[in-house]
Amino acid sequence: MRPVPPRTAFCKSAVPSSVREAYLWGREHLSACGVEAAALEAEVLLRCALGVTRAQLYVRWPASVEEGAWRRYVELLEQRGSGRPLAYLVGEREFCGLPFWVDERVLVPRPETEHLVEVVLEATRDVKDPAYVDVGTGSGAVAVALAVRRPDATVYATDVSRDALAVAERNAGRHGVSGRVQLLHGDALEPLLQAGLRAHAVAANPPYVPPSARSELPPEVLAEPEVAVFAPGPRGVELHERIADQARAVLRESGVLALEVAAKWDQARQVMRTLERMGYREVRAVRDLAGLERVVVARWR
Repeated sequence: MRPVPPRTAFCKSAVPSSVREAYLWGREHLSACGVEAAALEAEVLLRCALGVTRAQLYVRWPASVEEGAWRRYVELLEQRGSGRPLAYLVGEREFCGLPFWVDERVLVPRPETEHLVEVVLEATRDVKDPAYVDVGTGSGAVAVALAVRRPDATVYATDVSRDALAVAERNAGRHGVSGRVQLLHGDALEPLLQAGLRAHAVAANPPYVPPSARSELPPEVLAEPEVAVFAPGPRGVELHERIADQARAVLRESGVLALEVAAKWDQARQVMRTLERMGYREVRAVRDLAGLERVVVARWR
């Protein structure tokens, strides 16, 4: 393997002699910037700059790189190295096996939130024509995934941000579920309460990072919308409690409430105690693949 040129020469270097060399430059740059998955992200950004699939990338491994593509790659690498999220750079993120358009208007969908979708689907597998609610839908990932997985379902997706709802609308259209995903502007469950709508399940991934934990977050998380990252209170579960309170007037009999929580700050236990005090039953925490408490789920009456 050819030695990788030093990072100090990165931005001023000539166009690499091959796609492979360009990749090595990128990997070195991202690694030096502290990007954890430098190898994978360098490849993703190179494919984006070249406009090729992964298979096409490796076929072109020994080929030369056009100057325009190299300049695009350098720009993408520098932005990623400065902390801009990878998903914003490529404009897309996969969630539940589906591609979603994302940009700075919305939180980047994360694999751990897929557990929220699975919990709701499992809890309502015997319900015919279910009505779901996705609170704080953002990109629409949870709402669209539910609608795709349950073709007989109606999904109400709320968000306080009209910009976020515009992204969700685009993603619903992309996956052919616009007719079954109703986008509602408003805070938490207020739009459903005002309209008198009821549902078989309410799902939410509320912002749960306590404001005091800002210094613990990496730059790419701080680049996401603050309203979708930081909780509106010091404990991180204040919005969870408000949603749980409102859900009692929205959920049908034996309806399901599923709330994603942080795997730290004792949030699962706090939320479980709150739900039990409010009268929910079958309150439990669901662990993710890493064994961390990720979703608190309960039934209403």
